[in-house]
Amino acid sequence: MDRMLRVLAVDDEVPALEELAYLLRQDPRVEQVLTATDGVTALQDVVQQIGAGERLDGVFLDIRMPGLDGLDLARLLGGFPSRPRLVFVTAHDDCAVQAFELEAVDYLLKPVRPDRLAEAVRRVEAASAPADESGTDDVIPVELGGRTRFVPQQAVWYAEAAGDYVRLHTVDGSYLVRMSLAALERRWAAAGFIRVHRSTLVSARHVSELRFEGGKVMLTVGTETLPVSRRHTRQVREQLVRQHRGGLS
Repeated sequence: MDRMLRVLAVDDEVPALEELAYLLRQDPRVEQVLTATDGVTALQDVVQQIGAGERLDGVFLDIRMPGLDGLDLARLLGGFPSRPRLVFVTAHDDCAVQAFELEAVDYLLKPVRPDRLAEAVRRVEAASAPADESGTDDVIPVELGGRTRFVPQQAVWYAEAAGDYVRLHTVDGSYLVRMSLAALERRWAAAGFIRVHRSTLVSARHVSELRFEGGKVMLTVGTETLPVSRRHTRQVREQLVRQHRGGLS
């Protein structure tokens, strides 16, 4: 990515905000750092930047703030047509799942380590790149017995709808995540995830075979065999050929 990043840092604690802004300004990939001490001001800044035709690549925001908190601000930013990428920076570790449901690219715990912040900047940079340039390694947090485990995108064979949840299937097992399949499809489309059925999304990199069986089209994904709906058959075949030619494996 040739362009440098323009970001906004948001925190109601001034010392923490100053430290975050300082660290961001030390990163050679960051061109400009705007700051705001509350959610309302941050929202106004985003509206002003976008309204003036300015680019805003990322927002690094605290969660627990008076008035408009970080999660509420993130939900509002999600409605923007060209929304900036979100990185949550917080002292609390109990909002990770909510943060990633809002499509945050990273979740940092205070005090912020420079190496972790550098990784968050890299994720903002990757997520802001055009789809064919993006090498983002997105992760999805899942709750397991009171612990949060992060499942990397590349480990997922396929995802299937389960009511208000999505079940992610990997070589290590399956994980239930509170997210719609449509939201996951939008989030991972550029990474080669294909809708093969109204309730199933597969990773092209893990598809090893497409075949006709008993009048139906079947896919081998990892060690599983999945049906392709008649409605999606042509699109799936074309997309698999196109993506494997483009280097996905």
